[in-house]
Amino acid sequence: MVAADPYISSNFPNEGGGGGGGGVNSSDLDLNLCQFPYYPAFQEKRGPDYTLDEPRTQKRLKQQADDGGSPTETNSGGFYEANSSSNSNSSFNSLPKLQFRDYVWAYAERFLAIEAMEEADAVTLAVEEEERVEVKEETGVDGMKLVQQLIACAEAVACRDKAHASALLSELRANALVFGTSFQRVASCFVQGLSDRLTLVQPLGTHGVLSSAPARDFSSSFSAEKDEALTLAYELCPQIQFGHFVANASILEALEGESSIHVVDLGMTLGLPCGQQWQNLMHSIAGRIRKSSAAPRLRITGVGPESDRLQAIGLELSCYAANLGLNFEFMYIRSSLESLKPEDFDVQEGEAVVINSVLQMHCVVKESRGALNSVLQVLNELSPKAFILVEQDSNHNGPFFLGRFMESLHYYSAIFDSLDSMLPKYDTRRAKIEQFYFADEIKNIVSCEGPARVERHERSDQWRRRMSRAGFQASPLKMLAQAKQWLGKAKFCDGYTATEEKGCLVLGWQSRPIIAASSWRCSKI
Repeated sequence: MVAADPYISSNFPNEGGGGGGGGVNSSDLDLNLCQFPYYPAFQEKRGPDYTLDEPRTQKRLKQQADDGGSPTETNSGGFYEANSSSNSNSSFNSLPKLQFRDYVWAYAERFLAIEAMEEADAVTLAVEEEERVEVKEETGVDGMKLVQQLIACAEAVACRDKAHASALLSELRANALVFGTSFQRVASCFVQGLSDRLTLVQPLGTHGVLSSAPARDFSSSFSAEKDEALTLAYELCPQIQFGHFVANASILEALEGESSIHVVDLGMTLGLPCGQQWQNLMHSIAGRIRKSSAAPRLRITGVGPESDRLQAIGLELSCYAANLGLNFEFMYIRSSLESLKPEDFDVQEGEAVVINSVLQMHCVVKESRGALNSVLQVLNELSPKAFILVEQDSNHNGPFFLGRFMESLHYYSAIFDSLDSMLPKYDTRRAKIEQFYFADEIKNIVSCEGPARVERHERSDQWRRRMSRAGFQASPLKMLAQAKQWLGKAKFCDGYTATEEKGCLVLGWQSRPIIAASSWRCSKI
């Protein structure tokens, strides 16, 4: 305020009071030119109505014009005329004809201008903050409405109320935008799944809830769009790379003291065209050879449905190993996991077997335990030194549709939220990952039943029970510090976490578990 300036007092004496005792002596003021700037404008004649207003205190500094039109006051008024004091010092007498009120007005004007700018800035900031809050609240309201519509639609589909479900789907299609907010984008994938499920819903009174859907077609699952989406998901998202990092670290640990190691890759790198996981492993092995001069023999057996793709990956890996000077051999088994037999793997004497399963074993889980138990029994007969199991850490295999729907909605909302933090809104790479990779999983969870539903993700606790019943013993992963270091170097984005839980390493997003990696070994070893 004006009163805060040491040269401007709010307690000036009244003009009519008190004689000289209420005045200000010139000896009490230091009015050197170095302290007070010279304002020639204040030597000009001012009109009788000139007023300075102060917004907050509503005080006014007025200039009263005398008969001659000069802005002068008597000593009894408390202000000085330029030549009114006979005992003024020489420096004061040498000043131009400036009155004290001129300095008051100058500083008051300066102060009020600064105050006006500060108030304007404060108003601008308040308006911007209010707009941000309004946008946030509007987005929150729209998101909540979208959640309610999705759940209501899922309930209508579960109740086989086709009319109500169709009406809700029409609203959802208008609101769940592919290039909208992160939740609108994930909602668009669930809308597709609900729409597909609704077409299979049987009318009330008929046997069964859904009509039979075709089983997953492996030959068409490697379309160009899905190949590109898978590659982008590998390069830009940490889920698959995290699994490969943990698996390779465990394989290198199992390699200690072994002259030959046989790696069985279930699903063969998820169909990634270049076998990036095994190139990284070979690079690490080559580094160890340079340090210790030991050259272990490495065999990799790939399991998958397409022989052409497996052969191409094997040829590329063989060339890469030759360039590194590694003793490498590749073979493949064209088969589904359920059809595997122990003799298919051609395990040789003296080989340490390591099984690598990254996001594959959940496809074998069915309503009954028979299929998974059969596959685990076959793998157990190989007596693996290590079995690295990497799976989605979420329960999408519950017996009830609505429970699976809610769990998957929560899970994939976290994944789409992470994509929103990593990639811009209109980035085509982001749209491809969402619509051709994660949407494929969401639609399978939501729309399919029976053998067609292969995305049967389960929690790590459930996998722990399944593996123990199949004769495997847990080997706790003690590499949390390495995982955190890897996550820091990878620089995906802030928000991803690596934690250890009951011997498993868990990759999470904002405290939500996403991927869990565990290591097992045959209990007979």
